Amino acid sequence: MDSAAASINAMQVTFNEQRKHFNASLAPSYELRVVKLTQLKQQIIKYQTQLITALSHDYGHRSHHDSLIADILPCINHINYSLKQLKSWMRPSRRHAGLLLSPAKVTVQYQPLGVIGIIVPWNFPVMLSMGPLVTALAAGNNAMLKMSEFTPETNKVIHQLLADIFAPTEVAIVEGEAEVAAAFSSLPFNHLLFTGSTQVGRHVMCAAAENLTPVTLELGGKSPTIIADDMPIELAVERMIYGKCLNAGQICIAPDYVLCPRDKLESFIQAYCKHFQKMYPDFEHNQDYGNIINARQLQRLQETLADAKAKGATIIPAAPSGSGSKLATQLITDVTPEMTVMQAEIFGPLLPIIPYDDLDDAIHYINAHDRPLALYIMSLSKQVQQAILTKTHSGGVSINETLLHVAADDAPFGGIGPSGMGHYHGKEGFLTFSHAKTVLNSGRFSTSKFVHPPYGNKLQALLLKFFLR
Repeated sequence: MDSAAASINAMQVTFNEQRKHFNASLAPSYELRVVKLTQLKQQIIKYQTQLITALSHDYGHRSHHDSLIADILPCINHINYSLKQLKSWMRPSRRHAGLLLSPAKVTVQYQPLGVIGIIVPWNFPVMLSMGPLVTALAAGNNAMLKMSEFTPETNKVIHQLLADIFAPTEVAIVEGEAEVAAAFSSLPFNHLLFTGSTQVGRHVMCAAAENLTPVTLELGGKSPTIIADDMPIELAVERMIYGKCLNAGQICIAPDYVLCPRDKLESFIQAYCKHFQKMYPDFEHNQDYGNIINARQLQRLQETLADAKAKGATIIPAAPSGSGSKLATQLITDVTPEMTVMQAEIFGPLLPIIPYDDLDDAIHYINAHDRPLALYIMSLSKQVQQAILTKTHSGGVSINETLLHVAADDAPFGGIGPSGMGHYHGKEGFLTFSHAKTVLNSGRFSTSKFVHPPYGNKLQALLLKFFLR
């Protein structure tokens, strides 16, 4: 038996054991959930140095602070928030029975679903494994996490971190390449959360459909930044550049392209390069900027750049990149729809800039393409902000910032259309991993007997006349 087949067999056994374990307990108490979340928080803090070191090893180099700010810190904040809100989330909600059902009472109870499958990408393997896991545990579920094959060192640390506090029947790690990932998607989970590309998301959804497994898809797409005419260029660059540079732009909600007033195009390029070099002086040796994760991704980005250049684009590096896997932002002008860079999510430090003459033209451009996971508005005008919000669709929006809306623990995060479906984070995440069970409770006296056969009596006629109006 080859290693993939062995992994798939072991994965199936683990799934069966998790389902058996869940069925034996069904609904962990509030106190037990608090214990699990608190232990997980303590473990993440305990292992944070090992996690950061492993992430840098997997990338060849990754900024210590990038990992701390974007992987470790959000997990701790998310746990703290979940602990604070958990009791209110778990409390059954009272609903109105209405006059027709009176005097019965109606409540909605929130039950754990069972075994949750979580497919983790390589770009933020700590946050995008621990974040969904926190919500799954808060909702009272067991979970299996399929880690990326591109982050083996990080996976080892996460495996040890979890094994210290959870039995495999509660939380389990699965590793392997495409064959294992496909088999993982095909397991009859009670819910499956996938974070990754739109292309792979389609395959995951097809596999889940065989078992009618509900899915949450956190995908990506081309998230635009609109710089309105009223926005000072220096301020616009200051507010959006970090979102493109964090993790070398390898983020599903990184600004994918910029829509810039035509007469400010050159000013934007100059301001971006100036600010980039201020943030990352001596770029080739700078330790605050991370690598492209591997040779495969670097080659993909280089081929995308070569394609754009061959088709007439102008490439302006924000700083000399030197050799190796470190790539500064590559500003790209004179882009056309035929270029690869304008056809798919970039997921790296390439930044096309599209000039526009009128704000409605920029809005029309966005609406003519797939709805993005994120939209970034750079404007100090309330009227302009509202116009863009009203006339566009996107998974989420940040105004005069980038990325930060994803850090709002008390708000849902999710895509729309090809950028994803469903939500997690906040109360919406708890609801995603819970079954909302309606319970109607009728006491000794019930009005339902008045509508029992035989039909046609005067009381029924009066009731029908009263309600059908």
